[in-house]
Amino acid sequence: MKAAPEVDRSVSQTVKAQLALRDQILSGSLRPGERISELQAVETTGASRTPVRMALVRLEEEGLLEAIPSGGFMVKAFSERDISDSIELRGTLEGLAARFAAERGVSARELEPLKECHLAIDDLLRQVPISIEAFSAYVTLNARFHALLTELSRSPPLIRQIDRASALPFASPSGFVMAQSALPEAQQILIIGQEHHRVVIDAIENREGARAEAIMREHARLAVRNLRLALRNRTHLDLLPALALIKTATD
Repeated sequence: MKAAPEVDRSVSQTVKAQLALRDQILSGSLRPGERISELQAVETTGASRTPVRMALVRLEEEGLLEAIPSGGFMVKAFSERDISDSIELRGTLEGLAARFAAERGVSARELEPLKECHLAIDDLLRQVPISIEAFSAYVTLNARFHALLTELSRSPPLIRQIDRASALPFASPSGFVMAQSALPEAQQILIIGQEHHRVVIDAIENREGARAEAIMREHARLAVRNLRLALRNRTHLDLLPALALIKTATD
């Protein structure tokens, strides 16, 4: 039986290898259809074979890799529908979280961090035009807003499922924000998203479960809109190299 420190070290190496390999895929260093062997992953991550093997399996579970019958893994390509379905799944779960929060009741004190995050995003959106730095800050604040909202559901099983859905390729709330930063429609979409944030806070505060659920499902569909804009404007692949993993109907 492994001693506890050895187990902790193995888990840490697995996470490190998983993050390193994910970064290689999403940065474009590893291309769709490219084979990744266990030995290659050991060399590029610096982790030992057992943690690397576990990291590769986790990335397969996330949907970034596909197991090859002859051994090893291959970087997976995605269809536009794959991504849209993943975003829709995440939106459905976040809608349920918002409904739980509204129907179970949230105190003014519990709601305050969400309101503060909303105000911080408001401050960013007052910039015209919005700078790349502001877009980067928005990604962080938007992720925090969604995390705080999820926590207000007080449902650990639901929170786990939202975390899993958000880990699907490109399904996170800010999956396409940086790609849209170079597009003329960017500010308009962020303003619409921020209005959704305001409405869901109001719905939770007034214990309107159906309204809170509906707005978060609609909010997720903004990410689908961002996806389509990003795919039509691939000239800015430097902002999101992982777009190369997505195949459109014309590819």
